[in-house]
Amino acid sequence: MFAVLKTGGKQYKVQAGDVLRVELIAAAAGDKVQFNEVLMIGGDKPVLGAPLVKGAAVQAEVIDDIKADKVITFWKRRRKHSSQRTRGHRQKLTLLRVTDILASGADKSGVKEAVGTHAARVAAHNNAAPAEKAEKKAAPAKKAPAKKAEAKAAPAKKAAPKKAAAKAKE
Repeated sequence: MFAVLKTGGKQYKVQAGDVLRVELIAAAAGDKVQFNEVLMIGGDKPVLGAPLVKGAAVQAEVIDDIKADKVITFWKRRRKHSSQRTRGHRQKLTLLRVTDILASGADKSGVKEAVGTHAARVAAHNNAAPAEKAEKKAAPAKKAPAKKAEAKAAPAKKAAPKKAAAKAKE
C-alpha cells in the first residue's frame, strides 16, 4: 500500500518504512507526527481524493532536523562595473521515517498533526498576543507633561484669528 501526501508545497509518494527529507516541520526528534493532506491511496483499491482523501493520513516518526547541501549563488556584473557577489544557502529539512498509512480513522488516532514552522510561529504569536495585550492594559499609560500640552495649544490660538481676519477681508 502506498500514499501520495502533500507537505511543504511538494508531493511525496510513500510506503511504510520509507525515509523522507521534507521541509522543516515543528517537531523534535523522536516525536510522532501525522500528515492529513493525503491526495491518493494506492494498493488493491486505489482511492483518489477530490482534492484530499477524507479520513486518510500518513503517520511518521521524526528522526532528526538536518540541513540540505549548500547552494551557491554567484552574481557578476560586467562592463565598467566590475562587481561580484557570492552567497550560499542551506535549506533546513526534517528527516522522517513513515510508520503507517491510515486509509480511514485519522481523526481518532490521537497523533499530533505535522505543522510547518511558519504555521507554528503564527500560532505561537496569536497565542502570545492576548497575554501581551492584557499586560499593556494592566500597566497605567504614561501621560505627557503639562508644559508640552500648553505649548502646543498656544500656537493654535494665534493661528485662528489670522484666518478669521483673512476671511473678513474677502
